[in-house]
Amino acid sequence: MEKTRICIIGGGSRLWAIQFLKDLTLQDKVGAHVVLYDIDRKAADNNEAVANEIFRINGKADSLSVSVADTLGEGLDGAAFVIIAIEPGIIDIRKHDLGLPEEYGILQSVGDTTGPGGIMRARRALPLFFDFAREIEKHAPDAWVINYTNPLTLCTAALYKAYPGIKALGCCHEVFHTETFIAELIGKKLGIPAPDRREIEIDVSGLNHFTFVTSARYKGTDYMPYLREIAADSSTFSDHTATGRKRVEEGRWFDCDHLVALKFLCDFGSLGAAGDRHLAEFVPFFLTSDEEAWRYGFVRTPYSYRAEEARRKKEKVYSADELKASPSDEEGVDILLSLLGERTLRTNINIPNAGQVRYLGCGHIVESNGYISADSIVPIVSSDPSPAVQAMIQRVEKEQDFVLEAIWENDMDLLFQAFIMDPLVNIGIDEAHDLFSRMIENCGLRY
Repeated sequence: MEKTRICIIGGGSRLWAIQFLKDLTLQDKVGAHVVLYDIDRKAADNNEAVANEIFRINGKADSLSVSVADTLGEGLDGAAFVIIAIEPGIIDIRKHDLGLPEEYGILQSVGDTTGPGGIMRARRALPLFFDFAREIEKHAPDAWVINYTNPLTLCTAALYKAYPGIKALGCCHEVFHTETFIAELIGKKLGIPAPDRREIEIDVSGLNHFTFVTSARYKGTDYMPYLREIAADSSTFSDHTATGRKRVEEGRWFDCDHLVALKFLCDFGSLGAAGDRHLAEFVPFFLTSDEEAWRYGFVRTPYSYRAEEARRKKEKVYSADELKASPSDEEGVDILLSLLGERTLRTNINIPNAGQVRYLGCGHIVESNGYISADSIVPIVSSDPSPAVQAMIQRVEKEQDFVLEAIWENDMDLLFQAFIMDPLVNIGIDEAHDLFSRMIENCGLRY
């Protein structure tokens, strides 16, 4: 079987890389040679051994193989697909991404997409993505590139900024969770088991992690009126403080009840299509305090968890049972198979705006639906969210434009202007200058 060459940048990852390798074994259509590249060569070597075990345990050692590249160019040479899933810098930097703003009363629930932490993460990541794009243009100009790295919109935009002819998309699973949530609500209404999320046909529109549902159909019926009924019911927003506190005590940092998503529908006319932790960071009113976040049942993910999880993953030794593949909810391999012509996939994607999101600028990376098929992505024109939500998204778009240009030009004055534009930076201008300077000093790229 002829093998398709796939390069994973961030090939030492103990999350995305391992899951992608397991998912790859669940299909019989394509043989593949996976090349792992990571600046941490030891981590990539460890994953090479894990990959060989994954292929052996799942009976795919003949059709799937793996190696480690010494250089990025070597990894990219001949690649038909490039997967990017990196952590820009050591995990310790994220302590400052979250901790320094908190000293000024600015709370962030994730800190990797927007807000002060998201901007500083972009400052670390985007120069790397400019370099990735240049290397892809040189070594694999026709490859399809799938980016998982946050801030996803800006990282994907950086690829196009440095290599306008690149074929790249950002892939995010937040919308999948919303589809599952809607499926559960529909199941309850109909008195049936919750349908598979893939049976729910939603229309989404916006920017990654600040995306909104404008319709939700199941077997031809639009259930948005039902979702609006739920959002209009005051009992939906009963105080969830006890739930929030319990999640903190139990370390359930990623759980949410989609109350922020529903609150957007209640107050602004459109349902949020990302997890509450992400949605809340784009507006100031859900993160005025931990207690306010807990009212809606979501909690802030602390740096201490990030650090401990990074250590645990690095030291992890996998059992055979853990390497046995079973269907995941990720779509990286589905996208790959579709681009190879094995199927047509309708899903949410992050690509340059060619008119599919009518209220945002041409060329800006937007999140909406599209059809993925043989060497092709065709965006689907989305319905518009409410005017209020459009205005919120347009503000984010402008901030992202400033960040991208500032990092491209290495213009710290322009980056500060983006920083002070962010609604979470609700402090005095002198304090904002002080915080920005401290973050520039402490949040730069280092390994």
